[in-house]
Amino acid sequence: MTTKLPINLDSLLHHRSIESERVEYKAGWNPEAVLHSICAFANDFHNLGGGYLVVGVAEENGQPVLPPAGLQPEQIDRIQKELLNLGNAAIQPSYHPLTATYEVQGKLILVLWVPGGETRPYKARVRLGDKSTDWAFYLRKHTSTVRAKGVDERELLSLAATVPFDDRYRQNAHLTDLSPHLMREFLQEIGSELAGEAASLDNEALGRRMNVVGGPVELAFPKNVGLLFFNDHPEHFFPATQIDVVYFPDGPGGDRFEEKEFRGPLGRITRDAVDYINRSYLKEAVIKHPDRPQAERFWNYPLAAIEEAVVNAVYHRSYEIREPIEVRITPEELVVLSFPGPDRSIRMEDLQAGRAVSRRYRNRRIGEFLKELDLTEGRSTGIPKILRVMQANGSPQPRFESDDERSSFLIRLPVHEGFAGEVAEQVTPEVTPEVTPEVTPEVGRLLEVLQGEMGRLELMEALSLKDEKHFREHYLQTAIRKGLIEMTIPDKPRSRLQKYRLTEKGRGMTPK
Repeated sequence: MTTKLPINLDSLLHHRSIESERVEYKAGWNPEAVLHSICAFANDFHNLGGGYLVVGVAEENGQPVLPPAGLQPEQIDRIQKELLNLGNAAIQPSYHPLTATYEVQGKLILVLWVPGGETRPYKARVRLGDKSTDWAFYLRKHTSTVRAKGVDERELLSLAATVPFDDRYRQNAHLTDLSPHLMREFLQEIGSELAGEAASLDNEALGRRMNVVGGPVELAFPKNVGLLFFNDHPEHFFPATQIDVVYFPDGPGGDRFEEKEFRGPLGRITRDAVDYINRSYLKEAVIKHPDRPQAERFWNYPLAAIEEAVVNAVYHRSYEIREPIEVRITPEELVVLSFPGPDRSIRMEDLQAGRAVSRRYRNRRIGEFLKELDLTEGRSTGIPKILRVMQANGSPQPRFESDDERSSFLIRLPVHEGFAGEVAEQVTPEVTPEVTPEVTPEVGRLLEVLQGEMGRLELMEALSLKDEKHFREHYLQTAIRKGLIEMTIPDKPRSRLQKYRLTEKGRGMTPK
């Protein structure tokens, strides 16, 4: 049986959800260069989660050249044996990447998955094939593998034996605490070729292939990231792992409020919380002006900004702090609060301007899984995106706040002025706000094919669509926001039994 890795091969070959600095392509086998890159990825200087080496694929200007150059089967066998020897004799401490063979456009390629190591820093032999005893530390700088020197080398040495919290073993947990169903569901969702093989693997084998299990064979433990994503109740291990959404219709000083808690695997609660806010509290206004044909459209809060703010909190919060992520909604603003705040090296002025770049990430593995689920792009793109979409919606500028101790982080998204204090009812008669169910071409096609109750895959097949993210954003979510279709299980948006049906408004807009 051919070994597979928990990645989407298409993403790897087209830089989708994987930053280019975490992928290196090699047209052929160069053991010395590969050794140095393995050492660099294992050192994981920026806590990005290591990286991937793709052997048998040439590179041009940072992009893979397809069809691949390919490798012969006997080459792959020889390379895998040589990798074993290199991992024992040419890198210290010993390190062995996970490998898998894939066929791409009729050619065989070898993929090396090099997760951030648990016993860094690692050093490798500078030269192979001679009697030199020189060893050096290597790290990744942008898309290159370089020898660590000066300040970088001293900082790398300071990371000795420090593994990010999400990549550590959980010694009070057992392998049975990892749900094989959740692991297989994740692999299917990201389109991993390992999904087909997963059913035949036990928890330990599957967990090791996904790098959520570690330790010796006789004493294997789940990693924290595995319990966060693949246990139905991660709050049992990490108290306050939840997202609280609280709505104050009369403001924070009022007597009324609505509260909903989201608990469960991180990927699920992130999506469920955003979906709930979208369904329950987001409104679109269309203002028709008598002096021009174009209508003005805007949302009280743009969905993309909320999604980025919530995902940012899930990605960067500390799971050692017993405080939930809280989303507070009032008539004036939507606030996302998480603990702790950004690193002290990040100036709040730069953060507010969208210029801040984090030097090191708190949760390297959580970010890796969120990227695979298309929930984040990583690399400090979240804050600039929030600024950009708020501006595009015509909203006031968001604010990012933390205290001197950086004990917490607050993202404030002010409501669009057209909704502030329910101003929409007080606009002059010449500018009449009107929420209309205008249908985009995509939503129109969706309404035409939706018959009775249909699941997501049925709808995508009926529409001849393959890109799930495009379908979700431009068809499904838009139609739900406009009140044209609804979920059959609204309390569990991510349920595998979820189906969709037309609302009364939607039925009124379909062709007779």
